[in-house]
Amino acid sequence: MDESQGMREAAAGKAMAGRTAAGEATASEAAAGAAAREVVRIERMSYGSAAVGRLASGKTVFVEGAAPQETVEVQVTEEKPSFARARMTRVLEPAQTREPRPACARGCGGCPWAHLAYAAQLEAKRACVVDALVRTAHMDAARAEELVGECAPSKRQWGYRNKLEFACGTDAAGRLTLGLFREGTHDLVSVDACPLAVRFIERAPKALRGALRYLQGSQDLGIFRVGVRASLRTKSTEIALWTPPSAFPRAAVAKTLKDAVKATSVVRVLAEPGCARKVKKVEVLDGRGLWEESVCDARFLTSAPSFFQVNTAQAEKLVKLVMEGLEVSPGMYVADLYAGGGTFSIPLAQAGADVVAVEVAGSSVRDLRRNADANKAFVEAVCGDTARELPELGELDALVVDPPRAGLARGVVDSIAAAGPARVAYVSCDPQTWARDVALFEQRGYRLVRATPVDLFPQTYHVETASILAREDC
Repeated sequence: MDESQGMREAAAGKAMAGRTAAGEATASEAAAGAAAREVVRIERMSYGSAAVGRLASGKTVFVEGAAPQETVEVQVTEEKPSFARARMTRVLEPAQTREPRPACARGCGGCPWAHLAYAAQLEAKRACVVDALVRTAHMDAARAEELVGECAPSKRQWGYRNKLEFACGTDAAGRLTLGLFREGTHDLVSVDACPLAVRFIERAPKALRGALRYLQGSQDLGIFRVGVRASLRTKSTEIALWTPPSAFPRAAVAKTLKDAVKATSVVRVLAEPGCARKVKKVEVLDGRGLWEESVCDARFLTSAPSFFQVNTAQAEKLVKLVMEGLEVSPGMYVADLYAGGGTFSIPLAQAGADVVAVEVAGSSVRDLRRNADANKAFVEAVCGDTARELPELGELDALVVDPPRAGLARGVVDSIAAAGPARVAYVSCDPQTWARDVALFEQRGYRLVRATPVDLFPQTYHVETASILAREDC
């Protein structure tokens, strides 16, 4: 699963790379000019924001803002024993795949591959999945090339994100601002609009910033995060304000924000700031208090703290690939691990499978049960840790796993093998941890039979992989 936290891996100074790609130089760059410059031929994209080439010494160098098959002048900024990082000072021979970057792509770092033509992005993403199998799973290169299909393109290359989430801070004048932290720094980059977002919320950042400044005035409302979700299919739009528990002008906030973004729901998530984001309560300030989306003819209601894939149309492709790969038939006993709000569980149940879904987040479990009832699908929802609950499920006919970026926890592959499903669908947002786990499955009697990269995040390096593993004795 990949959400806004996995949207970017822009190195500090990426904004500089955007400027230097056009041949500009700042005073600080000129002062650093004493360092030697080299001409580098770019070979490929890394699984990250940077392109990859080689210095004259033969050392691998990562260059921000460059594209495959072009020649660039670089200045090394960091050198390690086995690799180096460099900033691009000039493009000497631009690649045919280079595209003009939108102005916004030079700021927050949320579109690190925006300078690449879309076909080149898809090719690079597939290559990253193949490379992960070869380097991490130690798979034969010819077999990896055969197993990995073409990257499934997104119909919308811009305007696809159904969710934006911003941190709050103050500007130089002490006023509230909304933005994204530039990778590797604590610099909050304020944005007025996001072309990656669906049209209903593309300009929401500026509207929300203005509305919250008006509401806050000289009083600190304690807001540390703001999220907004919108659906092109259901027209549902929800604003979520994250604050610590405290006094709050609920009615005024609800009216002002609803008018600013035409929201159908406004909620306040009571939580303490920090990575854990332990939610104490969700207050409904206006509307239904839930966000509604449609996937594969099923309706999903999602609460503000819960995860939902940010590219709805591509999430639908993931579901179809899983259903086809598992060859689901009525009466099959199927487990859905890391089930979220039921994106896979509900279509599986509607196809006639007996489904048990395991999810650790309480808000997602509540959403899953609500969604199953609304779609008249029977799913047994278990709130618990996958590693702990899986051994209690018994023998399985098939299984779906859609873990977070870290992949499967230690021992989970062993527990899956013990449950004996004939087929396993593994959906991953990180090629490296996925390939690591594929190798573990193949050591335990399963064989990778298909892997399809699916582009949920155009203009970024992130890629989802929908794969099918089959038990060798079946």
